[in-house]
Amino acid sequence: MSFPIAVEAPFRSIVKKPQTRSVISFFLQRNLPRLALLHGTDKQGVHRYAQHYQHHFEPFRRKKLNVLEIGIGGYNNPKNGGRSLRMWKSYFPNSRIFGIDIFDKTPHDEKRIKTFQGSQTDTSFLKRVVDEIGRVDIIIDDGSHHNDHVITTFKFLFPLLADNGIYVVEDTQTSYWSNVQNVDYGGSSDLTAPHTSMNYLKSLVDGLNHEEFTLDDYVPTYFDKHITAMHFYHNLVFIYKGRNNEGSNVIAPATPIK
Repeated sequence: MSFPIAVEAPFRSIVKKPQTRSVISFFLQRNLPRLALLHGTDKQGVHRYAQHYQHHFEPFRRKKLNVLEIGIGGYNNPKNGGRSLRMWKSYFPNSRIFGIDIFDKTPHDEKRIKTFQGSQTDTSFLKRVVDEIGRVDIIIDDGSHHNDHVITTFKFLFPLLADNGIYVVEDTQTSYWSNVQNVDYGGSSDLTAPHTSMNYLKSLVDGLNHEEFTLDDYVPTYFDKHITAMHFYHNLVFIYKGRNNEGSNVIAPATPIK
């Protein structure tokens, strides 16, 4: 079952009732772009993220995962937002979905969805959240989009992500924005500025090949040793976690024959 984007608005008005939306979600559960439209999240339409999420998440769709999304939406209205949480619940039928927001979003709590209130830069709060969840398999940063917040959150949460987990950063366009619509995101038009989230993430790419470095005094970082892949899209980045220890493909010098 599929619905043209052109009928998105009237279609959504038909499925305002949770029970109706739940039934339709069942038939659309493998089509993440359509699920995104159904639930009204901007991951499809305003953005074109859903196609990339489906590409990366499809192999894990039916597994029992713990999915944590930072940023629930709806600003300070407790009842607003929660659209992507419900989308993830539909897409991952056997998983638990968790959300973090600076505002209280408990009205969105339901079976397989739980929310936490706190800042994405409060590491004590983040540690308590992870401790309560247990293993976290997927983390999605759709929070403040401020560059320093994105970097701080990644540095703290990525080491707590499960092995073979996936960390996603959305809306990296703010890396290039210093002041847009009266909001200072801390970005820069300087494509080498180390304080932007994109330049920070780009700095991790070389670490994929750290075993090929010829610097005698180089000590691999945690991220060198645990990032196995990075995928960059328009305003969206996927970082895969695992053991980056394949070894060098350099042929060792031949041992002289005595």
